[in-house]
Amino acid sequence: MSNATILSLNFASQQIVTYVGFLLFAAGIIGNPLTLLVFLSLRTFRESSCAFYLTFMSFVNTFHLFTGLLTYIVINGFGINWLNMSVFYCKFRSFYVQFCVLTSFSCMSLATIDQFLATCSHPRWHQWNNIKLARYILIGTTTVWILYVIPFILYYDLILSPTTGKTTCVITNAIFQRYDTYFHIPVLSIIVPAIIAISFGILAYRNVQLIAYRTIPLVRREFDKQLTVMVLVQVFYDAIAILPTAFLSIFKIIYNTPNNPLITAQLNLCTSTLTMLYYLHYVVTINRSLYKLCIFLLL
Repeated sequence: MSNATILSLNFASQQIVTYVGFLLFAAGIIGNPLTLLVFLSLRTFRESSCAFYLTFMSFVNTFHLFTGLLTYIVINGFGINWLNMSVFYCKFRSFYVQFCVLTSFSCMSLATIDQFLATCSHPRWHQWNNIKLARYILIGTTTVWILYVIPFILYYDLILSPTTGKTTCVITNAIFQRYDTYFHIPVLSIIVPAIIAISFGILAYRNVQLIAYRTIPLVRREFDKQLTVMVLVQVFYDAIAILPTAFLSIFKIIYNTPNNPLITAQLNLCTSTLTMLYYLHYVVTINRSLYKLCIFLLL
């Protein structure tokens, strides 16, 4: 009974990764380029610092779907581990995926902060909402993250297992392994950007509620309103997508890896499901608010 249950759980996990993963991959490959097309086609968006952050986020998300999600599908859905076949890909994927994750969530955080500043009542805060400053901030952010993820190139490598005789792509430094497990993944990659995005999203929403009472041109008022709503929708989806993954990471840290095969299979199913949910962040970029804003600007 136990073996049959384990096999069923593993099969369910494999099917979720395969079918849901490919559905998300297709949606992201279509949605992200459409977002880029919309943002880059209208001059109003090209001059908006918030739209600039979202544009770069969509660009990063598109490439992350190939190195992150597609590789995850091939490994966990088809049992073909590309990471164990090449030292270069083992190191490159670890580096590039972490860079994309940190950059994407940074762009989301910067976009929410930008909209909070844009909707503030005091004019002095609006000086931070300019495309030139946004470019400098984004260049600085990406530079910091590139330097930060260099250890992933250094400490990821193929190791030959003495028991199975197979090579595995793993972290070879014990200290960096603990840092990655206890801080980088749960805190820096998930909890911190989630707190920033949710906090400034709520503040921006509060400002939008008061924007109708201010003496602001109608076009600017509607633009800020709709752009803020679009950012808030993205923050809402992000909260649904990434917070359960953070809780699962914390749970695994507290309880470690169980020796019971049944519990391991249950955790693998939970991990596969939440990983697919996590990738909603890299897929959900087109929404009704964006279309509504585009129609308003074109009219």
